[in-house]
Amino acid sequence: MTVIALAGCSGSPGVSTTGLALLLSWPLEPGRRVVLAECDPDGGSVLFGLLQGSLSDRYGLRNLSVAHRKGELREAFWRQLVDMSDDSAAADVPRRRLVLPGLTDPAQAAALGPAWEPQAEMFAGISAHPQYPHDVVVDLGRRGAFGPSGVLARRADTVVLVTRSTMRSVQSAQSRVEVLRQHVGEVGLLVIEEGPYSVREVERTLQAPVIASLPHRAESAKVLSDGAAQPRRFADSELMRSAQRAASALRQRALLRQSRLAPRDASASGAAAASPSLAGGEVGHAR
Repeated sequence: MTVIALAGCSGSPGVSTTGLALLLSWPLEPGRRVVLAECDPDGGSVLFGLLQGSLSDRYGLRNLSVAHRKGELREAFWRQLVDMSDDSAAADVPRRRLVLPGLTDPAQAAALGPAWEPQAEMFAGISAHPQYPHDVVVDLGRRGAFGPSGVLARRADTVVLVTRSTMRSVQSAQSRVEVLRQHVGEVGLLVIEEGPYSVREVERTLQAPVIASLPHRAESAKVLSDGAAQPRRFADSELMRSAQRAASALRQRALLRQSRLAPRDASASGAAAASPSLAGGEVGHAR
């Protein structure tokens, strides 16, 4: 399985909304599961966006700093996840689409400094676990690929910069692509098709491959970003169908990159982190 890091730049490119679209449309074969981890140091949006405050702030990344200091990070991680599964196939296989809600205040990021590296190891471990493999999508926001949380990008199988096809966003992405290359090596693009430029023009300008694109559909996006009422057949909307294709493309790129690189040394501690609580433990439920 894979660890895919989504990074952003200035101009509100839509990283969090993209991550949620991917989570809810991720193609799940038997035995496959997916986690979206909101690891943006500037704060997450799912708790008071898509979930509309229904779980207050009982779950999420902020609780892991205390758990790490107590040596309980691995056990606590699974208790902080919210189950977003709502399809009938999940009835007998729960916990298939999980989200780790992000920080509710950027000031909370400082306390997480020592926990970023163990968390990166754990993401690698649960993606490689032979019995309970997960794909992990990490939402790094605009700043998360750098500084203390930058280890999440460096340890990911692939890093993808989310940008809109507007002049403002592409201009911002130019410098960000170069800096990301210096930190993590190869960088791909996921383009939100909002502006006047085509996907190929964005690719040529930024000199980076476009792995996937999503249409700019404001009303559909509000369901994910703000918890707006879902229209009928939302799962079959153009945005969500495109997100499913994007998920497959991102996963394929990550697998190809894995095959080119030496196998990662997924530590026993990382793999062990996946097993104890996947079979049980508390998980929040969005519905």
